[in-house]
Amino acid sequence: MTFQIPLIILLGIGVLWKGVDLARAPRDRVLRLLVLCLLLLLGGEILSIPGINSAIDRATITGAGKVAFNAIYMSGLCSLNLFFASSARGVDGAYRRHLRSNTGLLCGVLITMVATMAATPAARRGHSLATPYMAEPPIALFYLVGNVYFLYAYLAAGRWALRYARKAAQHLGVGLRITAVGLLGMAVTSVNRIILVALRFDEPGSHEVFNAVNWSLSDWAMGVTLVGICYSAFAQVVTRVRSTARHRRMCHELTPLWTTLTTAYPELVLKEPQAGARHRLRPHRTHEQRFCRRVIECRDGLVCLSPYLAHVASETDLAHAPAEELARHITEALALKPAMESAQTELSAVRVAVPPNGDLEADARELIAVSQALQKGSHEQGTDLR
Repeated sequence: MTFQIPLIILLGIGVLWKGVDLARAPRDRVLRLLVLCLLLLLGGEILSIPGINSAIDRATITGAGKVAFNAIYMSGLCSLNLFFASSARGVDGAYRRHLRSNTGLLCGVLITMVATMAATPAARRGHSLATPYMAEPPIALFYLVGNVYFLYAYLAAGRWALRYARKAAQHLGVGLRITAVGLLGMAVTSVNRIILVALRFDEPGSHEVFNAVNWSLSDWAMGVTLVGICYSAFAQVVTRVRSTARHRRMCHELTPLWTTLTTAYPELVLKEPQAGARHRLRPHRTHEQRFCRRVIECRDGLVCLSPYLAHVASETDLAHAPAEELARHITEALALKPAMESAQTELSAVRVAVPPNGDLEADARELIAVSQALQKGSHEQGTDLR
């Protein structure tokens, strides 16, 4: 197939990419299903290469390669639908129903295909859609059952893709819609193969033009699916890069405030785990995690310092004071704070630099304003000293 090698390359990249994510979150069921799906589809595409399929037949028995390809590829499509079902928000009971129905259907199809291959005479097990023996029930049933399952799996995956496209961000939604169109095209080719089996029942080897057009349609449908997957993956990469760059910048902007507060309260800093045998495979914190931790540490530091802030600025609304004023009060409060605080001293915390809404990004922007004012104040103080 025209798009087979690009699809194999793309699936391989997907396995490596999502495999890294799975290593970071090994208990994530959605990620496990996605990696399993990509791995099975990759294996199926590799087994569909004629040379590899023939090698399996030579190493085992004729027909084993065809059964192995269908078993692995169908399992990949089953995993794809379970991935979509697992991504849906709701009770686990709905996912378990999808798991039972999809795995039950897959097992029934594979048992039927193995049985029909076993019932086919050994000399004819290397059959294809072009075989002159299509009228033999085991051969016809092999293709009919297989393509009915492909029809179901492609339509189900396309329906899931459209469902998520309506809820997804703009670029990811476009990619999912393109993928759904490609999956619909693949479903049409499955219908056409069912029709071809019926037509060749009475006329073996006939309708070659119809078969050639269907292969061409299959190539185009696979190409459209590939474009949709690439578009969605590209959109996800761009979103991740932008998110990483934004959090890295915000983390840097928080540094003046964070350094000031953690110097006064070093116990607030979460230490990285020691590098040892049991931690060797554990990845370092991402920029998003570092950013989140830095915001928490800054906020914890302000909570600890807030009694002294309330003392030096008793007439100030610390929750809504301007950043420049808060920065000045922080410097004064740090000068008032004793080097060693008694554990028996009871200090009442007050709210400081409260954001307009409760999300993390808004909290970070509020703290960044104070951090920048603190840095500006220290620079001005340094200039005055010179």
